[in-house]
Amino acid sequence: MKIFCIANNYPRHNKAPNGALFDTEEPVFFMKPDSALLAGGKPFFVPDHLGHIDVEAHIVVRICRLGKTIPERFAHRYWDAMTLGLDFTARSLLERAQAQGLPWTMAKALDGSAVTGTWIEKDVLPVSACFCCKLDGQLCCQADTAHMRHSIDSMIACLSRNFTLKQGDLLFTGSPVPPTEAVIGDTIEGWIEERPVLHCRLK
Repeated sequence: MKIFCIANNYPRHNKAPNGALFDTEEPVFFMKPDSALLAGGKPFFVPDHLGHIDVEAHIVVRICRLGKTIPERFAHRYWDAMTLGLDFTARSLLERAQAQGLPWTMAKALDGSAVTGTWIEKDVLPVSACFCCKLDGQLCCQADTAHMRHSIDSMIACLSRNFTLKQGDLLFTGSPVPPTEAVIGDTIEGWIEERPVLHCRLK
């Protein structure tokens, strides 16, 4: 199983300090290992040796069939379900890697750092789905998949040019807002179209 994630896929989370959008015509992807997957409502244990840990909420889609070099017009056939997920990041390690032009692996591929919620079959969802997350009961993220800079189908088509996609692979489609610091004791809950799909306790 492969876990793909995209960076800066919503306008609000893709701005330079002067407010202009970064010019990234091609999507920027990174990957997490299967040991990063945390499902079934299990808690995330915040590492105490890495300093600040950030968390971002993503819509996640599940690949349902084998595919390579998939035309975008057919990409909708290659995913079958959606949920909300959490992407945990070691902030200091990421900032150091970005400053030195190094890979993000050590900051992004932590054990348990790719949380997934309950899956909703694609057939019962609207073409564009609204979603939100709350941190300890306070709204921290609200968006619609229509706001993505790169659509789900275009991301699948792009990835399939370089990778053979397989059943069970996951695609984290980007966070609509900047990251929030993850603190022990926090609870993160998420909804897609008013359906509760995500509950994660930080320990």
